Amino acid sequence: MGHYGGVATARSSGSSDGSGRLGKAGRAVGRALHLPFTGTARSIRKATHAHGAGESGLGKLIELHAVNGAGDVMITVALASTVFFSVPTDQARGRVALYLAITMAPFTLLAPVIGPLLDRMPHGRRAAMAGAMLARALLAVTMSGAVATGGLELYPAALGVLVASKAYGVVRSAVVPRLLPPRFSLVKANSRVTLAGLLATGAAAPIGAGLSRIGPEWPLYGACCVFMGGTFLAFTLPAKVDSAKGETKARLSDRGGQKPSLRTVGVSVQSGLYANAALRALSGFLIFFLAFLLREHPLSGQSAAVSLGIVGVSAGVGNALGTAVGSLLKARGPEVLIVTMLTIALGVAVLSAAFFSGVMVAVLGATAGLTQALAKLSLDAMIQRDVPEEVRTSAFARSETLLQVAWVLGGAIGIALPLNGLLGMSVAASLLALGAAVSVRGLLGAARHGTPHPRVA
Repeated sequence: MGHYGGVATARSSGSSDGSGRLGKAGRAVGRALHLPFTGTARSIRKATHAHGAGESGLGKLIELHAVNGAGDVMITVALASTVFFSVPTDQARGRVALYLAITMAPFTLLAPVIGPLLDRMPHGRRAAMAGAMLARALLAVTMSGAVATGGLELYPAALGVLVASKAYGVVRSAVVPRLLPPRFSLVKANSRVTLAGLLATGAAAPIGAGLSRIGPEWPLYGACCVFMGGTFLAFTLPAKVDSAKGETKARLSDRGGQKPSLRTVGVSVQSGLYANAALRALSGFLIFFLAFLLREHPLSGQSAAVSLGIVGVSAGVGNALGTAVGSLLKARGPEVLIVTMLTIALGVAVLSAAFFSGVMVAVLGATAGLTQALAKLSLDAMIQRDVPEEVRTSAFARSETLLQVAWVLGGAIGIALPLNGLLGMSVAASLLALGAAVSVRGLLGAARHGTPHPRVA
């Protein structure tokens, strides 16, 4: 009996040792498989929460904006494959023009309503951002049924996505000052948030392209999943985002006793808006003009797809570089920065018209991306600095509306213009020259004499 008991004990011990070794091996394999993902997540969290951004809550807003950028680019990939790439150039021009008319015309009427509506719900900013994410998730599923055919029902859903995207952007811009870490300038904080969106866009774009090879609706399914994640992430923002502590029912102490607007808060914001409108019009113009030009006349020795890719990557790199530079800037003079960016863009556009070539087109694309990024960061900083919080959301909504209209007008010119490179670059330079004529004097004057900040009653 003792002998059998010893044998049983030995077997039990051996079995236990074996299962223990197998368990350890399984856990080791699990850790090895999870390491790339957990390591990447830790690295991302470390980067987004650096320099006090984790303690202030800015890090979570940075992560939320990255999710926003990833979802938006997947929808863009789905629309581009349907509206632009799937048909010949002449038909694509008509489709793109129809898309702009159906989506942007109503948007210019709806967008000014977004700001005042959000102004009335300062306690629901997290819910507003979550709602914008959820709306786009549902609209992406709605669009998936029409994206393959390109039917007209696609366009109202695309309009809804655009409105929800701008509503998110308006609230996000209004939230940044509440999450500002110590010793952080507004330009630096804005650039951190924007850079995260750009990096996420660059990472998600090839994923969306890969999904589109399965079927035209698959990038939209991917966007739905991303936005659903963003819906929950929005509620992880700090509670102070929804707090009204420190807010006042502010009015500018102007003679008429009217609430401040973009025209009454100072020449800096108004002139900065005009300069940004010129740069945004340049962006819209180059996107559509070069898209059609390079389809018909690719860069030397390259296919149309490769030519579009080269110019697109150049613009993306320029935009990312401008945002990265903005995150490193310590200067507090956004007016001078906007003038510098507008001057650089104008100079490169003139050189592109004088020495038109594929290289100059790529350089102009990169310059447009860089200058637009830094100028927009500076404009956001001026609005956050000069506009009272009571109406800041409305100010962002109106500025975004004007910039979107400028982008559409630039794009419309690009669609209608004959496909002549020299003519196109001359028009690009003219758009920037007009912007400089109406904005540079005001910006330099404000930088020289200082901007009178609005007094809150």
